[in-house]
Amino acid sequence: MSTALDSPLVVFAVSLVVQWLSAYLGYFLRRERQSLSKDAHDDFDTVQTASLTLLALIIGFSFSMAVTRYDQRKNYEEAEANAIGTEYLRANLLPVEDAARVRELLKGYLDQRISFYQDREERQVSQIDSDTAKLQVELWSSVFGAADQRPTAVVALAVSGMNDVLNSQGYTQAAWWNRIPIAAWGLMGLMAICSNLLLGYGERRRSMLLLLVLPVIISIAFLLIADIDSPRGGIIRVHPHNLIALSQSIKVR
Repeated sequence: MSTALDSPLVVFAVSLVVQWLSAYLGYFLRRERQSLSKDAHDDFDTVQTASLTLLALIIGFSFSMAVTRYDQRKNYEEAEANAIGTEYLRANLLPVEDAARVRELLKGYLDQRISFYQDREERQVSQIDSDTAKLQVELWSSVFGAADQRPTAVVALAVSGMNDVLNSQGYTQAAWWNRIPIAAWGLMGLMAICSNLLLGYGERRRSMLLLLVLPVIISIAFLLIADIDSPRGGIIRVHPHNLIALSQSIKVR
């Protein structure tokens, strides 16, 4: 199910507006009060520096989490391609009719896996998931029937390979569901709001442009994190290069 976090531009726009309003609110509160004494201002600068440092650390950790999940999705795409390619070759270990059926089903299954990575529409993805589940049942039935009739060690290799194919899809799906927790986003947002409040409160000049600098910088960081963390909604996505190369290799055989 898609959320606002699947739209990096929405994350950027919302965070920019909220942070700028927070900075302006801090500036307004400061204007309504008397100026801070020198000692109080030194303490305020310490608190402001500490809050900005903590915000930077949280953003850095969140960026690391997003990159780790992106790399995981890439690795599982490669693992899927290897598993399907291996099973396509092991299909030759089955009886002729079963081998032909398995190879034909694997071609259709490979097309569905490529579409899974390329399509963005939620309705299309739901249809792809449904078609993939049906193909998985047919693939398993095709090798199970052959193994039931001829339970040999050679046929067992084809069954094992099919098990790897099915498992690799499950690992991929789990990796796509593994996102940065909402609590982490909430913590980043709260720290960003507090930091901008302090920024506005400590601003001595009457310049709205200066109050916009930090919100823009932080919003760009949020945009990048949301883009990397979103499997379908961002510009930085995992492309099925290995699956496409395997599909092209199979077609020329």
